[in-house]
Amino acid sequence: MPLTPDCPCLPARDKENNTVRDVWFLMLPDTVLLDVTGPAEVLKQSGAFRLHYIGPEAQVITSAGLSVNHISPLPPSLPDSSILIIPGVINSDRTLSSLASRIAGHWLQGLQQPIREGRWQLVCVCSGALLAAQAGLLDGYQCTTHHSIIERLRRQAPLAQVKDNRIFVEDRGIYTSAGITAGIDLALFLVSEQVGPRQAMIVAREMVVYFRRGPEDPQLSPWLRYRNHLHPAIHRAQDILSREPEANWSLDQLAGRVYLSSRHLARIFREHLGISVREYHEQLRVAIARQRLQEGLGIEKSALAAGFSSARQLRRAQSRQQE
Repeated sequence: MPLTPDCPCLPARDKENNTVRDVWFLMLPDTVLLDVTGPAEVLKQSGAFRLHYIGPEAQVITSAGLSVNHISPLPPSLPDSSILIIPGVINSDRTLSSLASRIAGHWLQGLQQPIREGRWQLVCVCSGALLAAQAGLLDGYQCTTHHSIIERLRRQAPLAQVKDNRIFVEDRGIYTSAGITAGIDLALFLVSEQVGPRQAMIVAREMVVYFRRGPEDPQLSPWLRYRNHLHPAIHRAQDILSREPEANWSLDQLAGRVYLSSRHLARIFREHLGISVREYHEQLRVAIARQRLQEGLGIEKSALAAGFSSARQLRRAQSRQQE
């Protein structure tokens, strides 16, 4: 199913100046499909953006093996207030040295001035930051990328301020993000900035994206952290806590659900994860409270929604995690 240059969605208006925002996806061979479709769906569902797909080739084969057709040629320039999105690519060593990438890189070099003047916004998803770095677009800016290529980005952009362990980073109109799902988080953040938090929340709920993370959140959130193990009983316990973190789970109740003694569960949890069951549960609750605060609830209601008895208990938990 081909993606067409212009999205059929009804464009809405920017909350600041009542103008349509144009979004341009730079399409290259081996583009990670979800780096395009994830942000594109968020922006489309917000009703606030008009989408275009451009590149040095009229057709590309994506990471999933699907062909994307009807890609428009690289324009000499973009309208003011445009958003340019550079998705990530697989086999970045090979792809970023291809003829198509070299053509795109040369085109990007010509965009430095309008980007630095703030006339356009630049968004890089995952390894898309490497192409931007090659073109010198990240020099002097704070940025990030997927943790597996963060050191490569540092070498590629020695004049940039590369940040570790970030979902995404924004610096003067340049946005860079980590892996695939971080592109969705970043797109939701753009909707929040351009249209408003309420619309971003509506889109997140429609897409069943439960947590809309912010630029200061670490890449490995509590929902993903501590999953780098192979113990099935601990994974079952983590799944139970993740589904109902606001519930008052006792160690005995949780152990019974995974068919272990409470003493054994506590021992293997700390052995494999390095933290206690209580500490893990508390991290999930703090994450929920943070999200509720971002959605506009007061601190007391956010604390109760996350399973804390009071805002004071939430603040104590936050303090423990910062130690």
